[in-house]
Amino acid sequence: MSSDPDSPDEVAIRVQGLSKCYQIYDTPRDRLKQFLMPRLRGLLRLSPKQYFQEFWALKDVSFEVKKGETVGIIGRNGSGKSTLLQMICGTLSPSGGSIETNGRIAALLELGSGFNPEFTGRENVYMNAAVLGLSREETDARFDDIAAFADIGDFIEQPVKTYSSGMMMRLAFAVIAHVNADILIIDEALSVGDAVFVQKCNLFLSRFIKNGTLLFVSHSMQSVLELCDRAGWLMNGETCMDGVAKEVVLHYNAYVHQQVNAGEKIQVTKKIEVSAGNSPAEQLSDKESDGGEPEVKFSAKLFAFDFSAAYWGAGGASVSNIEVLDCNGSKLDAIERSGCITIRVHCSARQELLHPIVGFSIRNHRGVEIISENTSLGYLDSLPPVVTPGGEFYADFQFFLPYLPLGEYFLGGAVADRSGADEVHIQHCRLEDALRISVVSSHVVYGVFSMPLDHCSIKIK
Repeated sequence: MSSDPDSPDEVAIRVQGLSKCYQIYDTPRDRLKQFLMPRLRGLLRLSPKQYFQEFWALKDVSFEVKKGETVGIIGRNGSGKSTLLQMICGTLSPSGGSIETNGRIAALLELGSGFNPEFTGRENVYMNAAVLGLSREETDARFDDIAAFADIGDFIEQPVKTYSSGMMMRLAFAVIAHVNADILIIDEALSVGDAVFVQKCNLFLSRFIKNGTLLFVSHSMQSVLELCDRAGWLMNGETCMDGVAKEVVLHYNAYVHQQVNAGEKIQVTKKIEVSAGNSPAEQLSDKESDGGEPEVKFSAKLFAFDFSAAYWGAGGASVSNIEVLDCNGSKLDAIERSGCITIRVHCSARQELLHPIVGFSIRNHRGVEIISENTSLGYLDSLPPVVTPGGEFYADFQFFLPYLPLGEYFLGGAVADRSGADEVHIQHCRLEDALRISVVSSHVVYGVFSMPLDHCSIKIK
């Protein structure tokens, strides 16, 4: 009998109407007034008065995480991500709403949280393990494995206050990796680790997510795409978007671009099919002239936003088509083998482009970038041609494509301009998922890709 997806047994985390409000005081005197005056005014039967300002770090957030699901939480600093995780872990009390969790939770939150700086690493291991529900006997049996995973040597017997941030993170992650948790919550802590230890953590996470539930906060969109099937985007304490990780990351990247390039006329339009005829901008203009829905522009109020967007940029140029060609210049609809291919990106200029730059990317079905390149390096020896308004042009990228795993891949294109004395880079158009192409090779690929070998043998010396 199949399980009911709405059954409480299938839900690892349920958050309903979660809110957190902080009281912000201008001066210590106002804090004292708030403590004394309400009671005094009540005795005098005067109307109440507050001496603080309210700051809502989180406002009416609701979502569910199913058992075995991997969910990424993204957003800018101050959006409420850490506050949300702290309340789920029980280290912070909500101002409103409810939280339900099913299973043992292990969390890696702010660096050093849960550690007593005066205790040694060994003492902190036992203390943290006890908080997570392990008996002393269970911790005894696992201590050697925890110490080996942390790999901090004799510092395990020294006070934590003598640790570097990397050593502290090593010890904290080693503990949560050995408590057999059902739910793992990580808040950007891996960013302080060295490459070797981060790789060790990633290997652990890849094993954990096969059966466990992961709630993961990160500013690395690549990590979210690689680890998570689903993502939630928080902005100013509210849920801005919740859905497939690839789609959420796409729109978050467009939003970040808008914030970085505040002076540009950034637009995000509905996702459209790209053809060899009209450019995306022209197709949009045709739609608007036919009385269709106008393009949706970014604004401060993102909650009235159409999140089916895939095309964005300043609008001075557009990507009209992308083609994949074989070594003979014939169009490919599917890739059957490795070899030399050409990615051709067709563009249209809507204004004069002094130093046009064209780029492309290939992403897998999760949105993870496999290959990305642009023409800017080719400008070191000579300047590119000036393109006049209305001009059509294209860029060819010829390279050796290795074997890729079977599946669907998505090509995106972009066109920019570099102008002025400061050579300001203006992104005019970025088109994600403009072309879908299948890889149907029978070659077995175990990693991200596989290089064809001219010769392979084993010889006895």
